[in-house]
Amino acid sequence: MTASTEARETALVAAQAAADKLATDVSIVDVSDRLAITDAFVLASAPNERQVQAIVDEVEDRLRQQGIKPVRREGVAEARWVLLDFVDVVVHVQHAEERAYYALERLWKDCPTIPFVDRDAARHAAGEDTGGRPQDPTSR
Repeated sequence: MTASTEARETALVAAQAAADKLATDVSIVDVSDRLAITDAFVLASAPNERQVQAIVDEVEDRLRQQGIKPVRREGVAEARWVLLDFVDVVVHVQHAEERAYYALERLWKDCPTIPFVDRDAARHAAGEDTGGRPQDPTSR
């Protein structure tokens, strides 16, 4: 069994929201074969507590716009590792030090990942500016 279409879509929205707030190492792990309580984990990192909180706020806002609210929030006060439980999707936003120490990807390495590409990073890599035109590297 793989993650439901709804869970995949929710995870992708959450991942993009995190990336839009400059989260690093954003990934999605399909844990549906291993866990009965959720379909996917979204993992994201930030260099400091303030950035962790900004990412958490953006993920919650973006999903709330889609009518999806977390049923549980943990770690918000410390902002070192915040867990947002959206039932089918659990979002983990971690301080970079916690991400390295706990290495959730290693714990779930037997699970498939759901491909995620930050749309803004993809546009930048393609040499496009916000207007969709190729950028001239000599213009400033």
